[in-house]
Amino acid sequence: MARLLVVDDAKFIRLTLSNILENGGHEVVAEAENGQEAIELYDKVKPDLVTLDITMPVMNGIETVRKIKSIDTQAKIIMCSAMGQQRMVVEAIEAGAKDFIVKPFDETRVLDAIDRVLE
Repeated sequence: MARLLVVDDAKFIRLTLSNILENGGHEVVAEAENGQEAIELYDKVKPDLVTLDITMPVMNGIETVRKIKSIDTQAKIIMCSAMGQQRMVVEAIEAGAKDFIVKPFDETRVLDAIDRVLE
């Protein structure tokens, strides 16, 4: 079981992802709706893994990856993207994300990605 921080500007997506993760035996310790909030929460809750949307207000996912990695070089981050954001996914991986999952979420793919990144 991992402790996760779920970051997405859409409440429905956070809820959907949290349900998938909790059904998979993980614990969602916090949720954030933008990158700035995610950085503040990361330092407080020290999650095992972060799921992070790319397109958000205040601070986008790519900038957020860079900031979290500057705080914790061992941070494990999985990007969440809609179809058609491949260029941004590549940029996020280059910034330090470990994997990505595509919206709409496939429960098996989400849980497989979590397991793979945590190994």
